[in-house]
Amino acid sequence: MAETNAVFNAEVFGKRNFDALDRIYTANASILPPGAPMISGRAAIKEFWSNLIQSANAKSAVLASVEVMPAGDGVVEIGRATLTVEPEGGAATEIEAKYVVYWRQEDGLWKWHVDIWNENS
Repeated sequence: MAETNAVFNAEVFGKRNFDALDRIYTANASILPPGAPMISGRAAIKEFWSNLIQSANAKSAVLASVEVMPAGDGVVEIGRATLTVEPEGGAATEIEAKYVVYWRQEDGLWKWHVDIWNENS
């Protein structure tokens, strides 16, 4: 889990390598972004993250597991995230959030199958 979460930060946010999402999400994964409809499938998820990261000029997403528990044929991870964004012409800002990810194995790797998060108020 730590390795996959690190790829999300280093590759997707740090290098804007959105193809790295193939290593993070299952082929038929779903994300449930706050205040938006559910998004399903890897292509749509790539488009979502690409648009969000580039529009917010997001620099990093540091994820930390709080609790991990078995659930059916997968694992549920509850965690905390610290996102750093730097709007054009503005100072860098950190946003604290929490998330739940349902992990499943695909092609011998553990990947995110359902991903939901929201900002701490």
